[in-house]
Amino acid sequence: MNDKVLKISKELYEKENTSDENLEFLLETKEDLKPLFKLAKKKRQEIYKNSVYLRGLIEITNNCKNNCFYCGIRKDNLNLKRYQLTEKEILECCEKGYKQGLKTFVLQGGENPFFKDETLCEIVFKIKQKFKDCAVTLSIGEREKKTYESLLKAGADRFLLRHETISKNHYEKLHPKEMSLENRINCLYNLKELKYVVGSGFMVGSPFQTTKNLIADLRFLQKLKPEMIGIGPFIPHKDTPFKNYESGSINLTLRLISILRLLFKNALIPATTSLFSLDKKIMKSALDSGANVIMPNISPKKYIKNYSLYNNKIIRPEKTLKKLKKDIYLSGYRFSLSRGDPFIT
Repeated sequence: MNDKVLKISKELYEKENTSDENLEFLLETKEDLKPLFKLAKKKRQEIYKNSVYLRGLIEITNNCKNNCFYCGIRKDNLNLKRYQLTEKEILECCEKGYKQGLKTFVLQGGENPFFKDETLCEIVFKIKQKFKDCAVTLSIGEREKKTYESLLKAGADRFLLRHETISKNHYEKLHPKEMSLENRINCLYNLKELKYVVGSGFMVGSPFQTTKNLIADLRFLQKLKPEMIGIGPFIPHKDTPFKNYESGSINLTLRLISILRLLFKNALIPATTSLFSLDKKIMKSALDSGANVIMPNISPKKYIKNYSLYNNKIIRPEKTLKKLKKDIYLSGYRFSLSRGDPFIT
């Protein structure tokens, strides 16, 4: 066992912080990281016991006005069959999920100019009226503050908006010039100001990313103080400018999940679909590293394959929910079908 790994891990566990130099060591060392994973699991157990929260993921549209260089649903991907769920289809997804016990629905989609504010507000309102004991999470990208406010009034509880990278130079290598890191960050702070439960996060191993970029992302999250943090490995898509780049590292992703758990003891941290897409048997390792959320896909079957963010995306349709619960149990945890609100001190 490496004494330095143990020392830094203990500092993170006890103080919920450490130096940039120590973070760099944990992210780059080839030493045994068992102390880091062990203490992250312990911290997770202290706050959330052995509960794993399930969220019903509904991919509402793959239309997007943006041209992010890494994303399969980018505007210029002409090989993709586009779709937009109707209000009826979204409510039917919620109904199916609710019958299986799900108490949180995540409406995720590209930045779709055809999904008007009024339409989104009406959908959120009807979900909350019909399923009063459920939470609604939105993941629909950058919007005007007044739109976020309207959606909140309609009943939205949470909002996911990954910053992807806080380093301006890195951001500009991942996005076209018409997109702005400043606007992304402003959106996050608008969401915080409106009192949403906010989620952010970043890709691991995206093209041109450095260890210093990752440390800057961690420091930004400490400043933002999100209640939810989603990270996952970069995976290339065949119809993007980054199609020939290598996927991000599973090992590095697990290290970062543990570091995040120790920096943000109360955070809701998912084991993301991208992580499962690289390793279908990763569940126990992800949960043992500090993750405590999994999001089964309850979108209509006929659309799932078209929400193609990256190559070989694993599909967890609602019919596998029973197996998912069993896998969680066999990993040494128990699934929770509560709303899974963050534990806030």
